[in-house]
Amino acid sequence: MARMRAIDAAVLVLEKEGVSCAFGVPGAAINPFYSALKARGTVRHVLARHVEAASHMAEGFTRAKAGNIGLCIGTSGPAGTDMITGLYSASADSIPILCITGQAPRARLNKEDFQAVDIAAIAAPVTKWAVTVMEPYLVPMALQKAFHLMRSSRPGPVLIDLPVDVQLAEIEFDIEAYEPMTPFKPAMTRGQAEKALAMLNEAEKPLIVAGGGIINADASDLLIEFAEITGVPVIPTLMGWGAIPDDHRLMAGMCGLQTSHRYGNATMLAADFVFGIGNRWANRHTGSIDVYTKGKKFVHVDIEPTQIGRVFAPDLGVVSDAGAALKMLLDVATEWKTAGRLRDWSGWAKECQARKKTMKRKTHFDQVPLKPQRIYEEMNKAFGRDTTYVTTIGLSQIAGAQFLHVYKPRNWINCGQAGPLGWTLPAALGVRAADPDRDIVALSGDYDFQFMIEELAVGAQHRLPYIHVVVNNAYLGLIRQAQRGFGMEFEVDLAFENINTVGHAEVGYGVDHVAVAEAMGCKAIRVRRPEEFAGAFEEARRLMQEHQVPVVVEFILERVTNISMGTEIDNITEFEELAEKHEDAPTAIVMLD
Repeated sequence: MARMRAIDAAVLVLEKEGVSCAFGVPGAAINPFYSALKARGTVRHVLARHVEAASHMAEGFTRAKAGNIGLCIGTSGPAGTDMITGLYSASADSIPILCITGQAPRARLNKEDFQAVDIAAIAAPVTKWAVTVMEPYLVPMALQKAFHLMRSSRPGPVLIDLPVDVQLAEIEFDIEAYEPMTPFKPAMTRGQAEKALAMLNEAEKPLIVAGGGIINADASDLLIEFAEITGVPVIPTLMGWGAIPDDHRLMAGMCGLQTSHRYGNATMLAADFVFGIGNRWANRHTGSIDVYTKGKKFVHVDIEPTQIGRVFAPDLGVVSDAGAALKMLLDVATEWKTAGRLRDWSGWAKECQARKKTMKRKTHFDQVPLKPQRIYEEMNKAFGRDTTYVTTIGLSQIAGAQFLHVYKPRNWINCGQAGPLGWTLPAALGVRAADPDRDIVALSGDYDFQFMIEELAVGAQHRLPYIHVVVNNAYLGLIRQAQRGFGMEFEVDLAFENINTVGHAEVGYGVDHVAVAEAMGCKAIRVRRPEEFAGAFEEARRLMQEHQVPVVVEFILERVTNISMGTEIDNITEFEELAEKHEDAPTAIVMLD
């Protein structure tokens, strides 16, 4: 046993639990923690410019690699409330991050002290656990519980709030006697696997819906093996994209109202059985339940019991970690395959492949200003199979999901449910902090980029290089498109005559993103014409490697381009001409303009 401050014990626990990087902003009530971090010198710290951004950096750090847990730190009061959005985003997507906040002294709680707020109560709805630690010796124990909770069952975030006097109090603590707790993960039994496979065997046109739980479980290889042994095509969800390579013969496309492929929707509508693994039947994936489920049977496997039946009741529900389920399913399926007990779905798989080859949206447009579809076509040419894309919400994300290609797990890093604007930039910095070697390309519309544009300075200061593609139409594009249903266009126009940009930037597009990026210590390139694409991406790589800072590549788009989406998976509006016509497709196509 050794005598030390509670906060010094906390840092020792963080080390033992594998924390290697933190993102935050110091302040009076959390300075004791920072003194402990400085004294040990074992945890890298990245100073954010906004505390919400620190929470999104922690998300990016966690999402980048299996086993990572990002740490975000803030002082009392507004620092904690600023991080609520990051906690919400992490909770919604089952991402474990640890938020540590400072707090007023215990004697000043509930007395409206300066920057004192009940952050644990505020954070409770968007965390697995939120607590203000009132006893000094409980500091390391609370952290032990936090890591156990974050890793067990459905992963998610935890907030630990530490009064300043609790941090400074001395305790007896022996780090040599400390061991991380083994996480709890429910596992599918053989009997459950046999029931599920028996139902699968009765189907003529089955699909596997692969959710983000497969990515969280680091089980993509098992998914591919299971799909190959059975021959069943796979529909990844937005959060599961990359669990099977886009060019795999059994990858059947994504389904949904927005971030989907025409062939994915058509295949889902034609299927008679769906095997959901690690997914949550999100409404942007399903649309109306009656349309989505018509003529189908469902098996649903999820790590969280209350997810099963939450949206609709499956024909069979199994509570299991996705990795454990796939391992058991693969074992049983292999035995059945050897014994000739598995049905042959090769004809169905070929039918799905045929749709994938013919039901494509057009991307090759030569107009100036640029059409966004062309941007993604050129990105597919410029960036390799190992590229990691980071993005949040908006027409940029929706079009990215429709036109880009992802080949590996954790190469599509996207906040799927919360979708806060501004997420992309700090999340990309967190991904870079987690992995100094991978190719990272962030994707933003102009408004997402402006939300937390100050974090570019973090990338410059801490040498966190990546390429940030900004598609600029000077609009809140997704909201403008949605307002069409109300017959209006109101307060969504970002364009204005910037008196500082005449003669050297795009007149009438408002903010000069290139000038802002360069003022933040980064590099930036503006692209206006199709013939500039290849050179711009090549120059961006050179600048990034030479200067080790973020490089912004801004594309000047036509002001209005409506991106394909609809109200149901059988009622998607295609606003642009299609690359191919497929008259037998069950998806309704409406050409508007």
